[in-house]
Amino acid sequence: MSQSAGAPGVVRGADAVLAQLDDEQRAAAQAVSGPVCILAGAGTGKTRTITHRIAYGVHTGAFSPEQVLAVTFTARAAGELRTRLAALGVGGVQARTFHAAAMRQLRYFAPRVLGGPMPGLVENKLRLVATAASRSRLSTDRTSLRDLASEIEWAKTTLATPEDYPARAQAAGREPPFEPAAVAQVYASYESAKQRDGALDFEDLLLVTAFAIEQHREVAREVRAQYRTFVVDEYQDVNPLQQRLLDAWLGGRADVCVVGDPNQTIYSFTGADPDYLLGFADRYPDAEVVKLERDYRSTPQVVALANKLIGQAPRRKGLPGLRLLGQRVEGPAPRFFEHPDEPAEAAAVAQACRAMIEAGMPAAEIAVLFRINAQSEVYENALTDAGVPYVLRGGERFFERPEVREAVLLLRGAAAGGSEPGALVPTVRDVLASTGWVEHRPPPGGAARDRWQSLAALVDLAVDLVAEDPTIDLAGFVAHLAARADAQHAPTVQGVTLASMHAAKGLEWDAVFVVGLVDGVLPISQSLSRPEAVEEERRLLYVAVTRAREHLTLSWSLARNPGGRRARPRSRFLTGLVPESTPSAAPVRKQKKAKVVLDGEAGELFERLRTWRSEAAASASVPAYVVFTDATLQAIAEARPASLRELAALPGIGARKLELYGEDVLATVGS
Repeated sequence: MSQSAGAPGVVRGADAVLAQLDDEQRAAAQAVSGPVCILAGAGTGKTRTITHRIAYGVHTGAFSPEQVLAVTFTARAAGELRTRLAALGVGGVQARTFHAAAMRQLRYFAPRVLGGPMPGLVENKLRLVATAASRSRLSTDRTSLRDLASEIEWAKTTLATPEDYPARAQAAGREPPFEPAAVAQVYASYESAKQRDGALDFEDLLLVTAFAIEQHREVAREVRAQYRTFVVDEYQDVNPLQQRLLDAWLGGRADVCVVGDPNQTIYSFTGADPDYLLGFADRYPDAEVVKLERDYRSTPQVVALANKLIGQAPRRKGLPGLRLLGQRVEGPAPRFFEHPDEPAEAAAVAQACRAMIEAGMPAAEIAVLFRINAQSEVYENALTDAGVPYVLRGGERFFERPEVREAVLLLRGAAAGGSEPGALVPTVRDVLASTGWVEHRPPPGGAARDRWQSLAALVDLAVDLVAEDPTIDLAGFVAHLAARADAQHAPTVQGVTLASMHAAKGLEWDAVFVVGLVDGVLPISQSLSRPEAVEEERRLLYVAVTRAREHLTLSWSLARNPGGRRARPRSRFLTGLVPESTPSAAPVRKQKKAKVVLDGEAGELFERLRTWRSEAAASASVPAYVVFTDATLQAIAEARPASLRELAALPGIGARKLELYGEDVLATVGS
């Protein structure tokens, strides 16, 4: 059964809604009364299921659309819910983030509960945090200010006051930038400064809204009359402050459906508490629990690896676990590579990306995922050297980039002068050309290339819209951009995605490279003293693995820098996953050879290539990996190139190495 994002036209009627679902999704959709918990594994059609459940409830009369509130964590996800509901013939449902829902309610009730209009919002805490830190005589830089702001946000989302922050932080294993008592002092000073300014921060939106409902009977009565049915997406990421607001909305009622995946709980450092999901059936003993385990995203090979990875985790109390069932056709086995150092690892990944792109895969369908943002630089350099375009995810939002804001202003001005239908794409190109953008001349790399790619994405979006609606004009395009900006729905930028594993959650690509998998990075060193933190790191790797639809590569390097001591152990989470490894296998630090498993002719060729490499390295008086890494030899053994052109397309084969060793490699392959 196809689980794509939707077909043209509007689906109407309860039977038509159910006809699009598999058996488990249908069971979830028909559970329209009482408390419901949908455990939805990665790629199992979670959004499809909850939108069809709402639509089924509306079409059968179980729900009144105006009395349904669906809450999620991003404006884009909320926009996706609204779009899909409209395609199912359902309008009027409120689909919002927690903060957007709270802001809407508080703005309406502010005169009654605050005695005046809605206070202004602190959109960036750093100014007030800097002032509070200065009053506490703390010496700070931008990094420590961001860390202080994060600690204040964690404290507020976990309902910790300045007075109890030190004890709560210690119990949670926090590592604040200053002594906990000093952080508490800054927190208290920040709150005082905010109150003097008569402002609220984003955490206050939820706190004050919950307080208004809890303390004002008329407000509670009105809110609970308006909203009678609740749906909470990504429930494993709910924090105590959000749960308090949800409890206030419910007022003791049980008409709530929560959707989540305990295997994707990766945000406890921000205050998220998976116990709300895991303990849902304890809180509501009569809850209906439905498991979605059919994975429509990834190949059975990727699914099998994900299951094996999460299957090694200790069993957690609460709801039953999930085991994914791959529904796609067979695909290639996940690949594992060991490299001598990080630059070598990055170079191999960059060459593999280049080969995939040259073979026809769109660059935007490839991702490189790492644990910490600091790992990005070596991959940026390697991709630039390989001539591969890339996009950094998790930085500045697309529509807030200076070049995009300038372009939108220019397009809006051009639209005000009128435009002809059918000329959208040439008009957009002309407007962008006025900024100095040249369509077929992307800069080689860095900030200039990022800027070029942002503007190119606007042109690509115009092309896509014209394909859908040939009559769209510039005014319609500008309106479409405004709607996307409101929903934080950035257009696709053509480039390999570089992203942290956290930033990758909720996304998917045809090919995924998960890199830097060494102990101390994943699991990160700060987690090693707490078993529960180590297990969250395992779940983070699970999230990264399940982003891949078809091609999955996992890699690590034994040293940080070329020539460094090769002593870094590969991630403990790979034990039992790498084909030759078992839970009792010797630590990788004692193993210097690449971990490759090839059968038959490919295995024999791999050994011949290793023998040739040893001779070539001895002749040149260099280490063997300087000639070719084992990862490159494996790629050669698998591909069996018959020409220099075919050899050049493989990862790790640059122009210089092709010149030095190309003919010898081909001779070895043909021998």
